[in-house]
Amino acid sequence: MGGPGTQEQWISTFLEAQAAELGAANNTLLAYGRDLKDFANWLTRKGSGFGEADRDLVEAYLIDCDAQGLARSTRARRLSAIKQIYRFAFEEGWRESNPAIQIKGPGRDKRLPKTLDVIEVDRLLEAARVTGRSQADRLRNTCLMELLYATGMRVSELVSLPVSAARGDPRMLLILGKGDKERMVPLSPPAREALAVWLTTRDEAEDQATAKGAQPSKFLFPSRGKSGHLTRHRFYLLIKELAVQGGVSPNKVTPHTLRHAFATHLLANGADLRSIQTLLGHADVATTEIYTHVLDERLAELVLAHHPLAKDKD
Repeated sequence: MGGPGTQEQWISTFLEAQAAELGAANNTLLAYGRDLKDFANWLTRKGSGFGEADRDLVEAYLIDCDAQGLARSTRARRLSAIKQIYRFAFEEGWRESNPAIQIKGPGRDKRLPKTLDVIEVDRLLEAARVTGRSQADRLRNTCLMELLYATGMRVSELVSLPVSAARGDPRMLLILGKGDKERMVPLSPPAREALAVWLTTRDEAEDQATAKGAQPSKFLFPSRGKSGHLTRHRFYLLIKELAVQGGVSPNKVTPHTLRHAFATHLLANGADLRSIQTLLGHADVATTEIYTHVLDERLAELVLAHHPLAKDKD
């Protein structure tokens, strides 16, 4: 038995295997790394390490996380990371047992995802058409918002779209999702129109840049930053600007609420859960089922607000 000589080597070897064997997304690996580093530092303060820790010590760490006031979701995520590294260690022969295998997590808060009304989405789309320092910015913003609402993409999938996916006036977009899994998502006519107009403007700007010696970009939404494309952070700030411009509460609007709106509005108009699961790229339909609860809650609010028998009598 035995494993790597240091805590850092345990974590780095585990993360490398997750990336190579499972195709784990970079954000997932970063989250695992942060959580496991916190656990490793706690073990060190207790005079222990990954190789020696038993179930009692793992549970003591989780109790300590609770005492710090960490959210239930954070504690559940940390336990998940710990279980994963110990399962890997057992399979690799680093340990004879998995000390975390029988520990039950705190579960997750049953909060329903925030979404937007159709009229609020319309205001955001209209705001995108008039927000931006230049005409090119406004066309890009329009394309971003139309694609996001038409496809329900994750923001990371949207900003990193390759320009090759947009060529030829596509009726469907090929999206590379979590774990490098591909899926096809249909485009609405407004999204196709916005995409075609932006692509023309983008290509003209790229031609001018390459004529001056710049390298051509492979992304639909290029940027001069390190990533080569518009960042998630910049898009987050942009969508807040659009909310203000459109008269929608910025507290309600994030890139993910547009994804939720896409799913909820599809469900309200008769789409089945399996289809929505495929479009969103969910691995399990149970994840998609949350939108049935969102819809039920909104329908209940509608009845309470507008049904005459639900109103107080004077």
